[in-house]
Amino acid sequence: MARDFDVSIPRMVLAALVVSVLVVAVLAGSSSSAALSPYNADWDGASDLRSMASERGEVVVARGTGAYDSVSPRGTVAFVLSPDSEYSSSELLEVSRFVRNGGTLVVAGDFGPHTNELLRVLGTKARLDGRPLRDPRSNYRTPAMPVASRVPNASLSPGSAGGPGAPGRAPIRGTTGADSVTLNYGTAVEPNGATVVYNTSGYAYLDTDRNGKLGSTENLTSAPVVTAERLGAGRVVVVSDSSVFIDAMVEEGRNRAFVASLLSGHDRVLLDYSHTAGLPPLVVALLVVRDSAWLTLAAGAAAVGVLGVWSRRPDLLASAKVAFPRPWRHDSDLDGAPDSGVGVRPTRGEVAAHLERRHPEWDRERVERVAAALHRRRDG
Repeated sequence: MARDFDVSIPRMVLAALVVSVLVVAVLAGSSSSAALSPYNADWDGASDLRSMASERGEVVVARGTGAYDSVSPRGTVAFVLSPDSEYSSSELLEVSRFVRNGGTLVVAGDFGPHTNELLRVLGTKARLDGRPLRDPRSNYRTPAMPVASRVPNASLSPGSAGGPGAPGRAPIRGTTGADSVTLNYGTAVEPNGATVVYNTSGYAYLDTDRNGKLGSTENLTSAPVVTAERLGAGRVVVVSDSSVFIDAMVEEGRNRAFVASLLSGHDRVLLDYSHTAGLPPLVVALLVVRDSAWLTLAAGAAAVGVLGVWSRRPDLLASAKVAFPRPWRHDSDLDGAPDSGVGVRPTRGEVAAHLERRHPEWDRERVERVAAALHRRRDG
């Protein structure tokens, strides 16, 4: 049975190569190797956080703080994980307005300066200590990975986050379902009056000289690692280690329960990457288009235009076939044989003539043998 399309092996290889390159380009452009990136599925990414969030409702991945104004604060929890640059005054105003109007903000960091600066300008009580926290008694594999327990009777209820008997305030949704959380080379929280929700054991210490050993000037203590406090109509949860949220740590059962309880009771999750390098190029491009009405309109118009041209010019398909002709069916190759269109099969003699021109070094017997083989393959 004759075939309408005959493709040579080199062209099949070329097509496979082009497809492979396109697939690799798309994967590279839509994934990230940055730590804490929601599009990084490696051990240090935060793809599990994004997946868990998407299971519970709408997820907004923000490349700018304008996203805080695009969501309803009530019912939304936002995550800021180890920002690596400062928020401007206008950006801080947007974040502050979100919290004070009823939003929940989870701020996690460890040793960088920008997390404390964000907390200071927002007006929270809690701060990060900044020294490495170790616990040789209660840990996961190593003293640098302390396991902290929820404080007895502590929860993110009005009495704990807003002070005893705080009247007229709705209960705070949150982490009452997680009994413990595991840190990974984190620090401690200085509560300064904020409610302590999770503490290490009494055998932890802050490694001031960073030598990995308890020194003469370092004291054993029960260190806070998660606090909560009211800010206007909303709340701020401070976590003393952003790596609590990386995939390798979320897979550890205690932290999955902790993340789930932070997400619990919320309809929307905002992942703030406005000051963190964690978004791949294609995602950034899509967010830019989404955030710009003009670009969205232009992209839609371009798509409609392409479809319109294609529907009105079906001959473009024929043009594509001409641009990629079959390897042995060229007018110049077939001794001036008339081109009667797609589907015309060259004779065995035409194939032999084509092979003689392409391979003058071949003897006649080889030319005939290859021509016969090609002809049999086409007939098969």
